[in-house]
Amino acid sequence: MSRITQVTSRSAWLLTTSAVAAWWGWYFGVRTANVHFGLGTSAYDFGLYEQGVWLLSRFESPFVTLMGRNLLGDHSSFVLLLVAPLYWIIGSTALLLVVQALVVAAAAIPIHLATRQITGSDALGFVFGLVYLLHPAISWTVLENFHPDAFLGLFISMVWWAIVTRRTVWFWVSVALALSVKEDVAVILVGIGVWLSVRREWRRGIALIAVSLLTMLTMLFVVMRSFTGVTFRNSWRIPFGGPGGFLRAIFSSPRQVVDHFLSDGRPFYLFQMLAPTGFVFLRAPLLTATASLVLFVNVLSTFWYQYQIEYHYSIVAVPSIVIGTAWAIRVLVGRNRRYAVALVLACSVLTAYLWSPLPMSRREVPTWPPSHPIAVAAREIIEVIPPNASVTAQHSVTAHLARRSEIYMFPNPFKSTLYGPDVFREGDRLDAAETVEYVVLQRNLSAEDETVWALERDDFVEIAGNEYWAVYRRR
Repeated sequence: MSRITQVTSRSAWLLTTSAVAAWWGWYFGVRTANVHFGLGTSAYDFGLYEQGVWLLSRFESPFVTLMGRNLLGDHSSFVLLLVAPLYWIIGSTALLLVVQALVVAAAAIPIHLATRQITGSDALGFVFGLVYLLHPAISWTVLENFHPDAFLGLFISMVWWAIVTRRTVWFWVSVALALSVKEDVAVILVGIGVWLSVRREWRRGIALIAVSLLTMLTMLFVVMRSFTGVTFRNSWRIPFGGPGGFLRAIFSSPRQVVDHFLSDGRPFYLFQMLAPTGFVFLRAPLLTATASLVLFVNVLSTFWYQYQIEYHYSIVAVPSIVIGTAWAIRVLVGRNRRYAVALVLACSVLTAYLWSPLPMSRREVPTWPPSHPIAVAAREIIEVIPPNASVTAQHSVTAHLARRSEIYMFPNPFKSTLYGPDVFREGDRLDAAETVEYVVLQRNLSAEDETVWALERDDFVEIAGNEYWAVYRRR
């Protein structure tokens, strides 16, 4: 094969991967935007980011009144500073969702390039880019409102691409980007550092481990603590009473520890994460094993969402699982390689059909379209609220009103719920209860919300309403 033919073939495969990734990003960008305009997003997991990034775009402190905490004290997601400038030119409240879909899809390109370097095959680069996009954890992450964790699909893929292609500058750029996403990214980067050390790249491996752990400790004990006064809010997710209790239980009650890991579908979660590769990675498992600490933390947690494939806690492990499978295939030749690739592709398609929300899959995600009467009525009625007014609203409406300095998820601020550094402390009346100007509520309130609103109703007058919604203004 001539040099020109090789370049043409290489460009064709990469272009094909890029086209598929672009379609995937476009499809999920449109789909998630439609979910949003159909009132399928909420104050938590979307509205809070919408408000926080909008504040950053205005060079203001990102204190998010939807949750009562500084956005960068909740999680050290400094990567959102890169998104904030988009708010200067794009007014749509679905912006973050579209950015998320495109970023997640873009990871297929470094996975293609890393696989090509590992296996020497551009065709396999396309195959493994496709395997990544078909993985159920990827599409579910995009459909789960918005989370900065989604950026890790791209950044961890870039780390692996830089490693296998020996691009030192790009390696540290990718590491820096990954560390900007969240304080606990060290969980995956330490695994990669250990792999590098085992591969006798011990200087870079030890440096990566040190930088990752130092960054995590700085974010927890300096940055996040300075914003919220709390170092680590999620120790309650560790069973047996926290880290110390778990370590004691390993020796004092090992049977209970084993029962914990076998309970509540945790083994099936691990199967779902690994099955799309056909378990071919077991042929050479060390690279895939760099994701083991992430998977261990997820199944250790008592937080149910953390060991369900439908939530964002899993995406960080997927690039290592996919590229680790390509690493295992590199040692196979001839018929064995073809059989292994066919197995991986078949398992990816099958598991996507069974567990992902992709088109024509078995999983259906019930959502309202933007044209649903209740959604249309909500979008129309909130137009009467001035841009800078202080508002409290039903949770699915808050994301459409979040570009303001003061907005609350009802019954906040009249009765605190999921608010402040201690989200388990509920019932307090916040100071803003005396100054909030507008209230947006459904006509049919829950009994609990009706009880709260009954105490406040006399201070407000209805200024707009329809069959489904009402807007009240303080008298």
